[in-house]
Amino acid sequence: MIIGSIKEDLSLEKRVSLTPDSAKNIISLGLKVCVEKNYALHLGINDKDYTEVGVIIKDSQNDILQSCNLLTKVNCPIDSEIEKIRENTILIGMMNPSKNNNLIAKILKKKINLFSLELLPRITRAQSMDVLSSQSNLAGYRSVIDSIFEFEKAVPMMMTAAGTVPAAKILVIGAGVAGLQAIATAKRLGAIVSATDVRSASKEQVESLGGKFLEVEGSKDMETSGGYAKETSDDYKKKQAEMMQSALKKNDIVICTALIPGKPAPKILSEELVKMMKPGSIIYDLAAEQGGNSAFSEPGKINIVNGIKIIGVKNLMNRLPLTASNLYAKNLFSFIRNLYSKEKKDFNINMDDEIINKSILKGEM
Repeated sequence: MIIGSIKEDLSLEKRVSLTPDSAKNIISLGLKVCVEKNYALHLGINDKDYTEVGVIIKDSQNDILQSCNLLTKVNCPIDSEIEKIRENTILIGMMNPSKNNNLIAKILKKKINLFSLELLPRITRAQSMDVLSSQSNLAGYRSVIDSIFEFEKAVPMMMTAAGTVPAAKILVIGAGVAGLQAIATAKRLGAIVSATDVRSASKEQVESLGGKFLEVEGSKDMETSGGYAKETSDDYKKKQAEMMQSALKKNDIVICTALIPGKPAPKILSEELVKMMKPGSIIYDLAAEQGGNSAFSEPGKINIVNGIKIIGVKNLMNRLPLTASNLYAKNLFSFIRNLYSKEKKDFNINMDDEIINKSILKGEM
């Protein structure tokens, strides 16, 4: 059985789905691995690094697509790639079903077994496969680094002969994986950190990292059975806006991380709220590609309103693709290990397995 992987379009995606370490682990299961020539050269990983662990290097992308039993990707394949993938191939990646309906319909029409790793259930057995958590951790870290780069003041408190430099104040909206990592990173860099979230369970997590939790008055827990945030009521949004009015005037940097699975990002910061911040403040919107948590936010752009920089994030993982690739490849190996039966020496698409059942894409999209 052959696992194959081809180069992504580097203008859009710098991550790879197989690293030498993950390929070595896959080969240890008794599988063969082949990748396209210069597959990860842009990350400083040479073909020799792959061949030393037993990976086969192929010059032709077409050879890989025509010969592999399982194809790994970071993102959904494009039309020209879909045309070359064989029937009954297993295809695994982050397919983004809400945005790639047409491409996914073409894949399923070819009778390709398609798995989208964003759909994995939040169960203990699937934790090592959780691509959303691994990538969100990095996003939370990078959001703080990027925000501070754009901020024109020092972040930690400093005692100098010329006087004291006060610590910057950072507010994190959304205390999921990305938000919690943003809190931890900001605290390590010396900021005064506060955070808010619709889920009451996040209060303890925020405080354990040294952050102050800002709670909306009279709010009830708004958490799904899967641990994600629910969509909020109009009454909640009104009370949230009132709480934000005070918080935004005090903070120098706001990092927005709030997302609702399968739906556009909730709009939390209105134009009026944004304009309440001090000139020189930063709003960093991690949710920009899903519609944005903040007014004036556009993916890939920095908009300046009343001296406030609103940074709309796009392709954030391209700013630390090597670390992101290492984590993604480990997640992917765990998924493949669960899918492959050493005894049968074949892949076992067992629909009674919750991991398989939840992550496989079925029928017409």
